[in-house]
Amino acid sequence: MLQSARSAPDQKQAMEAAFTRATGLLDRDPAAALAEARAMLQMAPADPVVRLIEAQAMRRSGDAAGALSRLDRLVAEEPRMFGALWELAQTAAETGDSARAVAALETLTRQQPAIATGWFLLAAQLRRLDRAEEAWRADLSGVHASARDPELLKVAAAMNVGRLDDAAAMAKARRHRIPEDPVAVRLAGEIAWRQGDLSAALDTVETALVMAPGFDLARDFMVRLLLQMNRLEEAMAHVEVLARSPVAHPGHDLLRASVLVRLGDHGEAKAIYERLLELKPDHPQVWQNLGHVLKTMGQQDDAIAAYRRSVTHRPAMGEAWWSLANLKTVHLDKSDIAAMEAALATLDPAVEDQKEDLFHLHFALGKALEDAGEYAESFRHYDKGNRLRRTMILHDADDFTTEVAATARAFDAAFLGALEPGGCPAPDPIFIVGLPRSGSTLVEQILASHSQIEGTMELPEMMMIAGRLQSRIDDGEFPDFATMIASLSPDDRARLGEEYIDRTRVHRQTDKPLFIDKMPNNWQHTGLIRMILPNARIIDARRHPLSCCLSGWKQHFARGQTFSYDLDDIGRYYRDYVALMAAYDAADPGAVHRVIYEDMVHDTEAEIRRLLDYLGLKFEQSCVDFHTNRRAVRTASSEQVRQPIYTQGLSQWKNYEPWLAPLKSALGSVADRYPAVP
Repeated sequence: MLQSARSAPDQKQAMEAAFTRATGLLDRDPAAALAEARAMLQMAPADPVVRLIEAQAMRRSGDAAGALSRLDRLVAEEPRMFGALWELAQTAAETGDSARAVAALETLTRQQPAIATGWFLLAAQLRRLDRAEEAWRADLSGVHASARDPELLKVAAAMNVGRLDDAAAMAKARRHRIPEDPVAVRLAGEIAWRQGDLSAALDTVETALVMAPGFDLARDFMVRLLLQMNRLEEAMAHVEVLARSPVAHPGHDLLRASVLVRLGDHGEAKAIYERLLELKPDHPQVWQNLGHVLKTMGQQDDAIAAYRRSVTHRPAMGEAWWSLANLKTVHLDKSDIAAMEAALATLDPAVEDQKEDLFHLHFALGKALEDAGEYAESFRHYDKGNRLRRTMILHDADDFTTEVAATARAFDAAFLGALEPGGCPAPDPIFIVGLPRSGSTLVEQILASHSQIEGTMELPEMMMIAGRLQSRIDDGEFPDFATMIASLSPDDRARLGEEYIDRTRVHRQTDKPLFIDKMPNNWQHTGLIRMILPNARIIDARRHPLSCCLSGWKQHFARGQTFSYDLDDIGRYYRDYVALMAAYDAADPGAVHRVIYEDMVHDTEAEIRRLLDYLGLKFEQSCVDFHTNRRAVRTASSEQVRQPIYTQGLSQWKNYEPWLAPLKSALGSVADRYPAVP
């Protein structure tokens, strides 16, 4: 190892012992390490390894300038000594000599492109020199190099097979050993996300981006996390950064389109999809996404054509088939049914990434066979799709019933009567609550046709506020829901109400004074809404329980609604909903306005007048002519509300009556007494 010592065994042993001591002392006692190095240099003054240890010890002892002069000479003599180049780069970076650090790192990365840390340090130093695009490319090269790191590959493999605790432990050990490793940090963020800790995931990925701002994959993941948290403006800011990446990627455009859709800018999203399809016309996912946007914009014929192009390029594209069926006004014919059955035969339920195509195809076949009047076979496919989907989600009906009962007890008449005035006084929001498929989109379309009301979409903000309050109970800050709610002061309630108004402003695109939040699940938070937004209006859209529940069970929802994939679950959910709304009616009479779907269908104008009276608005004929409103509609009823009201759907549940015993049993007297409450 040390050429000058090879002729003398004793000297060689002494050198090796000193070498071991010096390297062991570098981090904990650099002065002692420096002494050992200089003792070795007495025996082997030209040995490059010992000279490197001396320079390392000098830097760690605070003599960076001296270390630099030695490293310059060493690198000049040993230009392929990678440790010396790395030490020179680190020392130069510490002293602020970014130009010298960049020169060393450029040499190092040319010779050793698989060393990711070299690329990341090079990127940081290039940024100090305002060489932004080169820095970005260096970060990307570092990420590329990390893709071959055996340790990181082990972490990713454990994560991908669901061994999340093992993956987290390995990632933590890696970060402890190499703190400035953005790829390991991003992996830790994804592990946290898969473990359900969205906040920790976001913080961790943000840390990775501070380390490597040019880490495009981490920024892409950041956007997706922000979308989950409905932080749309922040998501768009990161999308704008990705658009400046020196390495163009169509995925960045797709991500931009996703954010634009969430922001309600469907026209710009449509333009992006069309531009991508000009470049690659056989991309089934982009055709499907374009179909979604066209459907939302009311361009039904074009949406149908887009979905059909998607399944032409990928016949087993289950979501595209379901999207066709889900237009409600489209009837899939015998050739479509044959194509879907052939696609089903190519899929394996045991393969995880084929399950989504499978259940979507079952739902689509259920709808196609329902339209054909083959109800037994239709039910069989709906049942298979629901059973498969139920295995992929979590819903505990018993726990949910317990939570609903606790909410009803918390917001009783005594509590509401003793409540001090407070909350945000803004009258802007109109909440439409209830179950999905209850006629809520019809109510929304009617109201959004009024000159004073803007339709937005199903907004998650109230559920996010409620979830944050619930976490205070889960974390042990409060023993139960009632105690937590009672702890909110008038100022607390005002802040929460103002937060809701602020966070929903991004969805408002007009200057109309009122807007609609059509998140159906907000029925669970009626009491909270009354506390923090006392001047908001709440409309409960209700439909016959057998019609509503069966329609929900036949519907695959893009997200949420985990109760809807089992007839017993959905029946119990409807029963809980009726019970809680009845409790609110008793505790705060008149606070909630109820729209019975069947009444709206049979006597539309009278029900609309009654609804507008509750809102304190004048009657407008445009509300009766709601089907002429071309606003974007994002729910499953998007095409139905672009037609006049029809009565055919009122008793469709009877086609499936032979198989509805579990639903009837779960509903109990709620079905028998409708629209009255048991």
